[in-house]
Amino acid sequence: MRDDLSVLVSLLQSVSVIMVLAFVLARTKAFADILDGRPTLRDKAVIIAAFGLFSVYGTLSGIPIMGSYINIRDLGPALAGLLAGPWAGFGAGLIGGAHRFTLGGPTCYGCTLSTVVAGLVGGFVHKRLGGRLPTTGQAASLALVIEAFHMITGLVFGQPYETALVIVRSAAVPMLVSNAIGMAIFVLIVRAEVEARETRRVKEAIEGELRVARDIQMGIVPRMFPPFPDRPEVELFAVLDSAKEVGGDFYDYYALDDDRIFLVIGDVSGKGVPASLVMAVTMTLFKAYARPERSPAEVAAKVNDKLADGNETGLFVTAFCAVLDLSTGVVRYANAGHNPPLVLRERGESAYVPRLGGLVLGGVPDYPYRTGSLTLAPGDTLVLYTDGVTEAMNAGQALFGDARLLEACRPERHRAPQVVVEALLGAVREYAGDAPQSDDITILAVRYLGRGATGGEPGRSPGLG
Repeated sequence: MRDDLSVLVSLLQSVSVIMVLAFVLARTKAFADILDGRPTLRDKAVIIAAFGLFSVYGTLSGIPIMGSYINIRDLGPALAGLLAGPWAGFGAGLIGGAHRFTLGGPTCYGCTLSTVVAGLVGGFVHKRLGGRLPTTGQAASLALVIEAFHMITGLVFGQPYETALVIVRSAAVPMLVSNAIGMAIFVLIVRAEVEARETRRVKEAIEGELRVARDIQMGIVPRMFPPFPDRPEVELFAVLDSAKEVGGDFYDYYALDDDRIFLVIGDVSGKGVPASLVMAVTMTLFKAYARPERSPAEVAAKVNDKLADGNETGLFVTAFCAVLDLSTGVVRYANAGHNPPLVLRERGESAYVPRLGGLVLGGVPDYPYRTGSLTLAPGDTLVLYTDGVTEAMNAGQALFGDARLLEACRPERHRAPQVVVEALLGAVREYAGDAPQSDDITILAVRYLGRGATGGEPGRSPGLG
């Protein structure tokens, strides 16, 4: 028993070497092509050569006994057959068998034959399973069958018989156990590689689809600046920076008539694809319901009722919508649970727009939203944003907050909306540092220049020195 154990340990060491080499081989192009089911002749030649050499190594690393070897030679051809079919197994078996034949010994003929048969058996199992790998249990059982055949052929063709019988008795247990373990481990390694490749393939497919989804989403959000080139009374700029490939933030703007433009910014609860779908629906509803004769509160109420109807997902939307009258600077607005915008005064104290206490969209149907109003003087800027700005966190998980937002924007109150937006976005990113972006960041700034405005130096209000 002690001798059998020491021999088994020695064979398992050889198995370990082959498993390491097989693991390296699993990273090659030839191996990848075989796993993908599209091997070329060159790929099969690589497998035949590699596993044929594994078979030769299995003999050379074996334990000599009475002119023969206790070995793991059959492992290489059997694995080649399992991976690439009968011809690969046969080719690897010929290499290992031919080498064994040159060494001679009492069991020479039986050992040579069993090595070739091992490759063929592995190949037929490959065919039987349609190219799929066996389970680890099936692989171990296959190795036991192959080695049992090896023992039988050693006895049948062994000369003299008495010597062959002694060799088989000594080799049977170590070879059965070591080859079964080696076969099971190899199949386990390859199965793990197949699963990893499939995971990578699925991940890449999902990432590709998400990139397309992001392009579609960004195509929905308007990005033409200046948006109203024929209206010098107003300047507008916006940015949307998603935390993931797609998100739930949105903004929009469009003319209601000759003198009024509609503005909206929103944030869908949740992230990813579900939020992006709700975002697209919400933008469509705002555009459908915004009419010159409707107040912002009426528009918000209609959008809310539509989103709340059959809202089984439980997703909701915070939104701020407003109508800016270019002839007067009056802004009428409704707030549905959204962050209050900031008014940067050209002359006077900048401050946040008072909250109206409106509920989020999609939560409760028939909710009565209220319309508030404020007046922008020429040069004033209204800054809309989502909570990705104020709730941006640094490495210490402290929030950016309302006070920092005001401090970041106030020095730029005389500048163009693009400068304001970029300054605020830069301040948020500087504050966050290396901390990962946890939420979408969306900012929209609109500056009212008043009647008679003709434009001015970029980044400055007309008439300012």
